Amino acid sequence: MNTKVAASLKAAFNTFAKEENVNGEQALKSLEKLFSADYDFMTKVDKLDEIFDNESDLDALREITFDLLLINFFSEDAQKLDEDYLESAQWEAIEEETIDRGTELLNLLLYLKECEDEEIEPSLDDYLKEFLLVEEDEFQDEHRIYEDIIANQILMESGLEEIAKVSKNLSEESDMKELFYPLMAFFLDSDPDKETVTKFMELSEDAPFDGAILDLLVSYNNAR
Repeated sequence: MNTKVAASLKAAFNTFAKEENVNGEQALKSLEKLFSADYDFMTKVDKLDEIFDNESDLDALREITFDLLLINFFSEDAQKLDEDYLESAQWEAIEEETIDRGTELLNLLLYLKECEDEEIEPSLDDYLKEFLLVEEDEFQDEHRIYEDIIANQILMESGLEEIAKVSKNLSEESDMKELFYPLMAFFLDSDPDKETVTKFMELSEDAPFDGAILDLLVSYNNAR
C-alpha cells in the first residue's frame, strides 16, 4: 500500500470517526488489508463496497475512499502489470464501468503527487490553470465543474471565515458544493496548525466530513 495513501486513509477515518462519534477502527483495518491485497481492481471495488455496506455510519467516506483506492492502484498495483495496461481496452472498460464513482478529490491528489515530483508548492492558481487547464477551450468540462472555485479565487487573499461564508451560500446544484470548503481551506493553508484546524472545524457545516477531507489532504501532502 502506498505510504501517502495509507496516511491519508488513516487520517480521514480517524477524524471522521472522532467527530461523528462512531467506531471506524474495524473498517479502517479491513480497508488497509484490502488496499494491500493482490486482487484485480474491480474485485477491490466490490470488496470496498461490501465494507461500507456493512458500516452505514461511515458511508459518507465511501467515494473519497474510492478515490484513494484508485490512487493506490496507479501508485502500486499498476506497476506490477504490463506497462501499457492503463492504455488497454481492459482498463478502458473499467473506466467506463466506474465513471460515476469517486469525487473531484482524485484530481487534487494527482496534482499533489505532481507537485512533489516537480518539487513545487501547491497553489490554487497553478492547480486550475496548469493542471486542470480550465482556461483551455478543450477543457471546458473542467471549467464548468470548477466554476464556483474559479469565481472565488480571491478567497486565497482572505481567511477561513470568508471561505466558510461563501461555501454556505453555494447552490445545492454546484458540482463543488461538497468539497468547496475543505479544498479552499487546504489551498489557503496546506499545513495548518492546531489552532487553525480548530477554527476550521468550528466554521464547518459538516465538521466530520470536512475535517476528514482536510486531514486527508494534509496527510497526503506531507507523507513521504
